Amino acid sequence: MMKYNSRRLVISFFLRGIHSYQIYPNLPKCKLTCLPPSTCSVHGDALSRSNRVNFFISGVRFSTFTSHSDYEEEDSSDPSLDYKLPYVSKEDVETIEAILKQPGIHAAQVHNKLEQCGVSPTHNLVTMILSRARNNWEVAFTFFIWATKQTGYVHSVRQYHSMISILGKMRKFDTAWSLIYEMRSGKDGPSLVNPQTLLIMIRKYCAVHDVGKAIGTFYAFKRFKLDTGMEEFQDLLSALCRYKNVKDAEHLLFCNKNVFPLNTKSLNIILNGWCLALDDLREGKRIWRLMKERGIPRDVFSYCSIMSCYSRAGRLNVVLKLFDEMKLCGVAPDVKVYNAVIHALAKGRLVKQARSVMKMMEENGLTPNAVTYNSLIMPLFKTRLLDEAQEVFNEMIQRGIHPTVRTYHALLRSLRTGEEVFEHLQNMTTMGCIPTHDTYIMLIRKFCRWCQLDNVFKLWDEMSKMGLDHDRSSYIVLIHGLFLNGKLEESYKYYQEMKQKGLLPEPKIDEMLQAWVAGRSDSQENKVTCSQENRERVKFEKADKERDFRKKPEMRRVMRERGFSFWDQ
Repeated sequence: MMKYNSRRLVISFFLRGIHSYQIYPNLPKCKLTCLPPSTCSVHGDALSRSNRVNFFISGVRFSTFTSHSDYEEEDSSDPSLDYKLPYVSKEDVETIEAILKQPGIHAAQVHNKLEQCGVSPTHNLVTMILSRARNNWEVAFTFFIWATKQTGYVHSVRQYHSMISILGKMRKFDTAWSLIYEMRSGKDGPSLVNPQTLLIMIRKYCAVHDVGKAIGTFYAFKRFKLDTGMEEFQDLLSALCRYKNVKDAEHLLFCNKNVFPLNTKSLNIILNGWCLALDDLREGKRIWRLMKERGIPRDVFSYCSIMSCYSRAGRLNVVLKLFDEMKLCGVAPDVKVYNAVIHALAKGRLVKQARSVMKMMEENGLTPNAVTYNSLIMPLFKTRLLDEAQEVFNEMIQRGIHPTVRTYHALLRSLRTGEEVFEHLQNMTTMGCIPTHDTYIMLIRKFCRWCQLDNVFKLWDEMSKMGLDHDRSSYIVLIHGLFLNGKLEESYKYYQEMKQKGLLPEPKIDEMLQAWVAGRSDSQENKVTCSQENRERVKFEKADKERDFRKKPEMRRVMRERGFSFWDQ
């Protein structure tokens, strides 16, 4: 509580105009907070271009390269990460990949091989390679620097945004800021920095819950001669709420209401944060009442947020009541509102009523989409109404609506055998719905629970064939699953592989495996000194057991196989 109050006090000072700390040198005085340099400085000791080159040639090693080219699941809000590119030479892509995939190679060696590869970088080629190497910032950054130095090639805003996003994701904020300064100076022309550039940094700071630096980046707009109006302020609020910093976003909004007056959209952002990001119905109701008390009109987005929260809480009666209320208030329901009602009805096993709402939706001129069908299918699979769910799934396909990844996730979660899992996984690919990291992580976790380790490794190999790299989350799920299944040596092997790739291990798994390694080393030392004594003791204990078997209760041995118990034959 004390920590939260102190943070509120800091933001309050920040908004009241205390400017005893300047975030950038030579920045005109503005309303900044009294945060310490370690908290508020958003640029740190930014590396110059020459320093960045020297940094990478100094001996950094890397061994990971990803082959996935779709950022939709990663950060779909960044336009720079939309990689539906026109034609790019397949030979050039394969040549660059072959260089960057080599395990344990130094940055200097990569640079030399890139110089000798004979490939001329283009904007589309650089964008594609960065998208595939996004989970290994060292590889991506080395390639980015090489492309920068090639004659006749200059990065556009899109390539800079891609690289900044990768660096921010890996918390290399100083290096990201050095690129932003490079964009500002430009080689031959005006500054390339735009509001989207700084918004990427704001989102990355919010993702690591560094609220002070996110706010500092917002006030750095003036440093780059960019306007900070209501739209930019609402983007800041959205970024904070998206990554669950809703308390800070709400406090920021109300402390700054004189500069940016309260309106429906701003409060909708906070309401959406409480209702969707944190799924806190109590706080959502508080903001809902606050909008009425302050006379701020509620629109269709307001109703959608609060109804979705009530729907997930199973409060069907309240959802229907709000649905009628919004129509009486003259607010026309949109597709998202109907989806919330359908989800609530399906969750309450009222399938006929949910279908009636879908028909009503079409009568009002709104066409059901994939999310509408997901709102009906997902609760049905979860409540084990498999026949009804399969019927809706078939109807969805017949109407030409392509199932999404979330549709198949609901289906895969309901399956009970490995054969069914791989059959539907194949159907998923055939339908043009490409499995994602989340798909494989969910299935690896499922097979680990079933103790079907052969299928676990089959999925692990299939990820690479599908062009998906083994990222941090997939390693954590695999290591934990192997450990719980008693495969300690294999678990430790993948743990070491994860560390070699520069991926940060989960603290609990790290502690668990380090304890096992320490125990194994101690047991090996004791085993050498006590092996002879143990053999003799086991011999006598075995004789005693055979002698006294009549005194023991009758029992049958049981073995575990694939998650079920069978009597030992």
